Amino acid sequence: MIPTFVIFLREGIEASMIVAILLSYLNQIGERRRFRDVFVGIAVAFGLILAGGVSAYFLIDHYNGSNVQAYFETTTYLIAAAVLTAMTFWMSRHARTMSSELRGRSDVALSKGSRFGVGVLAFQAVGREGLETMVFTLAIIFASSHQGPTPHGNLLLVGALAGLVVATAISVAIYRLGAKLNFKIFFRVMGVALMVFAAGLLADAVENLQQLGWLPFGRHVLWNTSGAITEGSNLGDVLHSLLGYADRPTVLQGLVWLAYLTVCVGLFVSVGKARPKRHTQRVA
Repeated sequence: MIPTFVIFLREGIEASMIVAILLSYLNQIGERRRFRDVFVGIAVAFGLILAGGVSAYFLIDHYNGSNVQAYFETTTYLIAAAVLTAMTFWMSRHARTMSSELRGRSDVALSKGSRFGVGVLAFQAVGREGLETMVFTLAIIFASSHQGPTPHGNLLLVGALAGLVVATAISVAIYRLGAKLNFKIFFRVMGVALMVFAAGLLADAVENLQQLGWLPFGRHVLWNTSGAITEGSNLGDVLHSLLGYADRPTVLQGLVWLAYLTVCVGLFVSVGKARPKRHTQRVA
């Protein structure tokens, strides 16, 4: 539940920020008639992403229990971790200039006189965030499906819906308050949290690859806590989702998890601390 809440909240806010800035700018320049184009672009993006996600899930589930499913799941884990890391660093670099960049792109779209220019802009923004969310959600569903007969599906759905509700509420605030909202701290905290999730997904990918025999080294079990907290239990599910906990992790799983967090989170935090200093010097 918690991973899907954080992911849908984070991605929902990023998408809604873009849409809210776009709507606010159109309202300021007297182009409210373009609101419909924006909403059409959003609806088309949602429809395509939802159809693609459901199709991908049932396609992979069709091979349940086979090596093909393991291939698909492992690929999903790796793509989700890579995209999540990349977009977290991207957002850290572009958060301050997002509004001005979007306004510039809106001016270009409007100047071309295209009926669907602004709608395409909204489609691209929401589609990109939706595609990322779909990949992350599939990865979490696959990871949770291996942890026993707990009601993971319902909890994941509740978390996703709660994240969307909160993101929608915040998007309304963005539209009403405009530039008065500052999300620097929010995206930094969410970035670190999502990187912890990504570390767990990488560890799951390593586990699959070792079971497939593609990584025949580092298979010694670091510890066995299955007698106390199994991954299939409610507490084990929470720990696995939040921290990448495994009741019988291998040496390679542990090394990959630790290396990823040390390097990526360290870089992300250091970049976040260094950037404001340069910004302050420019203002002065």
